[in-house]
This record gives sequence, C-alpha cells and structure tokens, in this order.
Amino acid sequence: MANKTGNYCAFYVTDVGSDSGLGAHAVKDFVYYNMLRAWKGKDSSFPFVDSHNKNYNVRDSSDWETTLKPRLRDRINKSKNMIFFLSKNTKNSRAVREEINHAINVNEIPVIVVYVDYKEKSDIINCTSKTIKKKITDMWGQVPLFKNSKAKVPVLHIPYKKELIRQALNNPDFRYSTKTKPNDYFFPC
Repeated sequence: MANKTGNYCAFYVTDVGSDSGLGAHAVKDFVYYNMLRAWKGKDSSFPFVDSHNKNYNVRDSSDWETTLKPRLRDRINKSKNMIFFLSKNTKNSRAVREEINHAINVNEIPVIVVYVDYKEKSDIINCTSKTIKKKITDMWGQVPLFKNSKAKVPVLHIPYKKELIRQALNNPDFRYSTKTKPNDYFFPC
C-alpha cells in the first residue's frame, strides 16, 4: 500500500485534454486549491500536504488514459483524505468523476467537502435542528457520483474558512488510517 500522507484536492477544471493555454487556471474552482498552497507557503505549520506534488506534473493537454488518469490515481493512492472543493461552478466533469470514484469507491479515504461559496458554519447547517441545509444537499446533485457514493466514507462538510480547513486537516477522524465511521459530519454552530 502507498504511503498515505497527502491531502488530495479535487476541484472542477474544464475537461482535461483542452488546448486552452490557461488550462486549470481558467476555472474559478482552481483558485481555492491555489489558496491552500499559498497558506502552506506562508505558514509551514498549516497542515496541508499537497498530493499533487507526489508525482510528476502533467499538462492539461496530456492524454487522459495514458498520462492524466494514472497520475490522478497515483496521487489519490498516496493520500490520507480528499479535499473536495464544491461550488456553484462545479460541474460533473470526467476528472471530478474519476477523482471521486477512485478516492471513495476504490481507496475509501475520508472526504472534506469545502463549500467555497459559503464562509460560516451556519451557512452549511441549520444550527437549531443540527442538520445540513437543503441548499447544500442540493449541490451534491451537481456531481451525482459523489452524492451516490459518499455514504461509504466519513465526510466532513465545512465552509471556506482557513481556520476551519485547518481544524479539518488536523482532525484524525478524517484521515485514512484513523478514520471514523462513514457518515456526514460538520462542526456545530
């Protein structure tokens, strides 16, 4: 088994194999991944270990079957969890489906869903009933494979806030080797 020490980030980018010179940089969801990298660059104690740095980089125009998909799988195999950036812009792309499938259905690694359009815990959950809000559960339908597979692993739902992301990454319940039981979790208001 691979050394599962990284945090794999899944986010929507235009379908791979695009000839656009901007590639992933042309899609808003990529910005949130880059922000994690910037936080780590500015503060070495920030608990993010980038699984995308665990093998050779690839170009957006690389071949899907022979280069991109094997690299994604290798990175996921070396990850203790997946950070899934879910926004109003997220689309059900081939890459997102592959990442979700390989992380959840093959590797059974915990998922930390970061809802980038929201900043407060109360944006994600109803603080009175302690349930996830319908506007959030509706977003799961943007990636049906996630919606249909997530019950197999522990899934932590959080807004896009640096300190909450730090808490999530430090939480042993959302790491492969020490994961808690499959269910939906969130930080209480």
